[in-house]
Amino acid sequence: MSALSGKSVVLCVTGGIAAYKAADIISKLRKKGADVFVIMTKSATEFITPLTLEVLSGNRVVVDMFSRDFTWEVEHISLAKRADVFVIAPATANVIGKAAHGIADDMVTTTLMATKAPMVIAPAMNTGMYENPVVQQNINILENRGVRFVQPASGRLACGDSGKGKLAEPELIVNEICAAATTQDLKGKTVLVTAGPTREAIDPVRFISNHSTGKMGYAIAENARMRGANVILVSGPVALEAPYGVELVKVSSARDMHDEVIFRLDKVDWIVKSAAVGDYRPETTSDEKIKKKDNDMSISLVKNPDILAEIGSKKQNHQLVCGFSMETQDLLNNSRAKLEKKNCDMLVANNLKTEGAGFAHDTNVATLLYRDGTHEPLSLMQKGDLANIVLDRLLELSKQKD
Repeated sequence: MSALSGKSVVLCVTGGIAAYKAADIISKLRKKGADVFVIMTKSATEFITPLTLEVLSGNRVVVDMFSRDFTWEVEHISLAKRADVFVIAPATANVIGKAAHGIADDMVTTTLMATKAPMVIAPAMNTGMYENPVVQQNINILENRGVRFVQPASGRLACGDSGKGKLAEPELIVNEICAAATTQDLKGKTVLVTAGPTREAIDPVRFISNHSTGKMGYAIAENARMRGANVILVSGPVALEAPYGVELVKVSSARDMHDEVIFRLDKVDWIVKSAAVGDYRPETTSDEKIKKKDNDMSISLVKNPDILAEIGSKKQNHQLVCGFSMETQDLLNNSRAKLEKKNCDMLVANNLKTEGAGFAHDTNVATLLYRDGTHEPLSLMQKGDLANIVLDRLLELSKQKD
């Protein structure tokens, strides 16, 4: 279930060419189950019509503080109370300055002053304006008050300049709105997640790898970040965008992943080891492409470092380790043996042959195993939902340690 299901989002649209992207933001919010209420500045209506946003949101768009064409209520107060998340996207330098210094002279800023909802601001403006020390100071003021900012992208701007100032992609903005609507029960935790496959080079052209796409690990990283954790994602080669706000560490081989994980081990609270790490690598790697020959070719393999076992042997009392097990037979016995041998606190096991589980799917079917000998079978579900269950169980184990 989406974090926005049944939630009310008040979206404020201010004057700038990026105002047209509000239509996409509203559409994405509605698809996630949010009820969207839009407030526009008069300048914003020069770039996109209120009617467009009314059709997309399904609610009347508010522009004029003194309009009488509605059922009577103190509208800026009612919207302020209704909001589960308060959003300004795009946000001009003008409205950011007003928000920072308590100026309330239109419907957007008066509602902003009255709301107690978590706030998300996505700036969009000329590079020179965005980099102006006054604007940056105003952003810092708001960040210190707990406002979430979605940083603008770099590129060619409508004015013809190139630089930082483009409105962030609607998908990123919506993800940050989801995070603002999510209980921050992992705030203060640092979570290290490994994801994806590793590649073990044979020569400059060929490598040994597996079918992992990284979807499970990326879902865990994204949901942990949305729940307030500081997240480090150590990822093998995948075709996925890193979740917004996550520290991404790209690696290729198992030894690369080992070094990056062990280097950070002392700095994290939880380690979720969901990567499909290669157990073996070629004993030697050729500097030149190996040419095909008439006879057969064999490759001598040597073992890679066992990252999970080393983590288990080095973990401190306050740390929790969650491993993953992919099996094709005798799921519980093989997974139980792995949990105990690697000194995990919890293990997520699934069978590659189970329909809907395994690599490349958006779904998974898993069984959770614990140190006390119990296990918890779970039904088919989206990987994002499984990610939250894994995080829930780790949080319960963490509370037991406290």
